[in-house]
Amino acid sequence: MILNDDQRAIRDIARRFAREKLLPHYQAREKSGVLDRRLLREMGELGLLGADLPETYGGLGLAGTTIGVIAEELAYGDFNISAVQVGVSLLGAIIMASARPELVAKYVPAMIAGEKLLGICVTEPSGGSDAAAMKLRARRDGDHYVLKGEKTSISFADRADAFIVFARTGTPEQGAAGVTAMMVDADTPGIARTKFDDVGSAIVGRGSVFFEDVRVPLTNRLGEEGQGFSHVMRGFDYSRALIALECIGCAQASLDEAWAYVKEREAFGGPIAKFQGVTFPLVEQESLIAAVRELSYNALALRDAGLPHTAEAAMVKWLGPKTAFDTIHQCLLTFGHYGWSKDLPHQQRMRDVMGLEIGDGTAGIMKLIVARERVGRAAVQYAK
Repeated sequence: MILNDDQRAIRDIARRFAREKLLPHYQAREKSGVLDRRLLREMGELGLLGADLPETYGGLGLAGTTIGVIAEELAYGDFNISAVQVGVSLLGAIIMASARPELVAKYVPAMIAGEKLLGICVTEPSGGSDAAAMKLRARRDGDHYVLKGEKTSISFADRADAFIVFARTGTPEQGAAGVTAMMVDADTPGIARTKFDDVGSAIVGRGSVFFEDVRVPLTNRLGEEGQGFSHVMRGFDYSRALIALECIGCAQASLDEAWAYVKEREAFGGPIAKFQGVTFPLVEQESLIAAVRELSYNALALRDAGLPHTAEAAMVKWLGPKTAFDTIHQCLLTFGHYGWSKDLPHQQRMRDVMGLEIGDGTAGIMKLIVARERVGRAAVQYAK
């Protein structure tokens, strides 16, 4: 994608922040397991959070393609910090589209400023991709909903300040039509949280959120009752393209380090860059990364133009994490026995991007979406 002057300017801000503030301490943050809120506030001050959201609430009103540029640059320095930026754009848009004005004013400016961190509670122990089958109940009790049940595999589970929670207000037979979304502060009585010991993305944190007769005002509802599922599904097309660019940015960091290494490392009387067996695998991965990057920006450009982009977003959501993982793996191998050390960041990058081969929709689900866009419901064997 060819950037305009404004995009180059914000890219340079994000690039400088990523390479000077994030990259040097990428591995140290994983060891600490702590998400430094000061970094989020600094990103807010620089205009790197929710830059696509309206200026009225502290955003910049920028295009989705520009948000992709920011996501890619931040992920070069720290894949997990970039996830915060993607989350602000996704969840901020959901809140603005469907919440009461007082809720928008409470959450969105604070998210853009890096002062509030939000999570989204969709997945349950008995269902991940089949979100329409969720069991968390929300029963009406006067002017409140009462939540009872469990959400699991929730990003920022133990550290979010609030959650967008999807709960069943209708009957199971209604499927997605019986699901309602609502804002729930994390300190609401009756909420308990756990943190999983995951393979990667330690500072994001993933865990379960338990709701034991949690009372939520009806005014915290997002949209009308039974319409919650449609709100989140619209946003996922956007976030899937951004996720792919996160993965690409992370892989590009390893590629750049590998290219520098093959020029410096000497064997058999010269730099190993002279051997095609060393450079050709890197060329192949560089080419694939470039292709996924362009596909991702194409999906965002379609969104910005108001055109359908569901298939394009699903394509890069499965291809992006896989290509990034394969690329980082090749970079690790290029470093030989040095690459096998935890002193180098390749192993952490592999673990971090691997999580997005599962989270926010598996490759199988993404391929099903693409097939459905091409041939309709005939692609879904269990369609009723």
